[in-house]
Amino acid sequence: MVSGGTSRASVVRRLLRYVKPYWGRFILASVCAGGVSLLTAANAWLVKPVLDEIFVQRNTAMLAILPFAIVAVAVAKRAFQFAHVYLMGYTGNRIITDIRDALYHHILKLSLTFHATHSTGALMSNVTSDVALMQRAVSGVIKDLIQQPLTLLALMGVTIYQNWRMAFIAIAVLPFGYYPMIRLGRRLKRLAHAGQERVSELSSILQETFSGIRVVKAFGTEAFEAERLRDTNLRYFRNTMKVTTVSELAPAVMEVLGAIGGAAVIAYGGYAVVSGQMTTGAFFSFLTASFLMYAPIRILSAANTAILSASAAAERVFAILDVETEEGRDRGRRELTGVREGIEFRDVGFTYDGAERVTLAGITLRVRAGEVVAVVGTSGSGKTTLVNLLPRFIEPTRGAIFIDGVDVRELRLASLRRHIGVVSQEVVLFDDSVRNNIAYGMTDIVQADVVRAAEAAYAHPFILQLPAGYDTVIGERGATLSGGERQRLAIARALLKDPPILILDEATSALDAESEAIVQRALANLIAHRTTFVIAHRLSTVQRASRIVVLDRGTIVEEGTHASLLARQGIYANLYRIQFEPEARYAGS
Repeated sequence: MVSGGTSRASVVRRLLRYVKPYWGRFILASVCAGGVSLLTAANAWLVKPVLDEIFVQRNTAMLAILPFAIVAVAVAKRAFQFAHVYLMGYTGNRIITDIRDALYHHILKLSLTFHATHSTGALMSNVTSDVALMQRAVSGVIKDLIQQPLTLLALMGVTIYQNWRMAFIAIAVLPFGYYPMIRLGRRLKRLAHAGQERVSELSSILQETFSGIRVVKAFGTEAFEAERLRDTNLRYFRNTMKVTTVSELAPAVMEVLGAIGGAAVIAYGGYAVVSGQMTTGAFFSFLTASFLMYAPIRILSAANTAILSASAAAERVFAILDVETEEGRDRGRRELTGVREGIEFRDVGFTYDGAERVTLAGITLRVRAGEVVAVVGTSGSGKTTLVNLLPRFIEPTRGAIFIDGVDVRELRLASLRRHIGVVSQEVVLFDDSVRNNIAYGMTDIVQADVVRAAEAAYAHPFILQLPAGYDTVIGERGATLSGGERQRLAIARALLKDPPILILDEATSALDAESEAIVQRALANLIAHRTTFVIAHRLSTVQRASRIVVLDRGTIVEEGTHASLLARQGIYANLYRIQFEPEARYAGS
């Protein structure tokens, strides 16, 4: 998982960038918060005239005025409070919505290497759990960070106005809470980081188990998977209880300090009233303000706890947002307009990060426009790595690839990929209609175009037999279709895209003989007039290729037609014998 090393100040600065589009509402909400603070202080100040003028001096004129003043202050305060909460809620939730959108969009633009090294569950946790923690803090706490300090200042003003000596006594205990708050805060932030890591682990386990449920059931490992989740869930529970303990210590400290300050105020104020240095109304006004003053302090303490948790989540989110996207690294400026001459791999090498073994070494290969080239070899020979270099899913660590004499790194990445179609063994379909799956990523596509592509892929007949035809929703990853049907939809999608370059990566390896025969006819329509790279373990699928390239340990060791390679009696001939001689013996037995 991407680790965060961002400071809290940096997190706040980055969050403020997302506030900018809603600055007007933010300022208006702050004005409303000021109104709430002043009216809260007004409530405390009104205690003095109520006691002194009405109950002590029995002033009937004040008796007629002050009750209405109290109601007016309460109504105005509630109106300001509602406006403040609504505006801050709107601003906070819009900020989080923008962050979630930005995070998801950014993850989509990160390289396949990044996705290969970060689990789907962990990334899902970033988009959901981490952002949810930020949402609770930003939409709920942000209003407290503005309103409560203003309320605290306004109430401090009332206490100082009534008796500055007692105000000093009430406030003097607060610095004693600074050190434990700092220590608790650091501990809480570490626990919040650990908690989010546990959530990522839970998400990863759930994603792996649910996506591989067939394997789980086939091997009868339900109990094992349940135990795996239980262990992680228990670690998350323990971490959560530690967070709960530390979170409750902070308000407890402030509560005790508040009690000490309150007791000191009552002792000093009682003496002042008894000795005639202060009126009863002034004392109770001060007491009301001082007790109300501790409420913002407790709220700010709780807000600090929420901020620390959100800060840990925000650091994880911003750590991902700091990873450079493919577009950010792309230096290409030229547009690809087709393939007229061909494609050339010129002394291309590749080694995965951290790997000691070279995956590809010194690959030099020229493919003419419209040629069908099959790439074969044993597992781990570098076949998929070779074709992944062409659309720049990964970048060569040595050499270069050229299309019509132009280095592909000089081409805009989006332009390059628009001209390449990929049909792989693992067909990715979405929980959407057949029509939308075929037309995926394409706009202004009419029904007739979709049908023509489906017909060329030999998919049209089975589509018509579906409950709603082309409008049938096929389930997650096309779960309601057979393997051959899913593969034909993928071929139809590639036909509709109509790319001049095509990559077929084990497109028929998971199919039975009958399905493979149908898919092969569809593939014949697909590869017509296209520059095609075919990767296949089944050598029966590559025999009609214009040329066959044999890889072994990352280098090209043989090259030629099916017949010429068999006559050479090399690696290809050996692979052919391994595949077909057992079948022949079985058929003759």
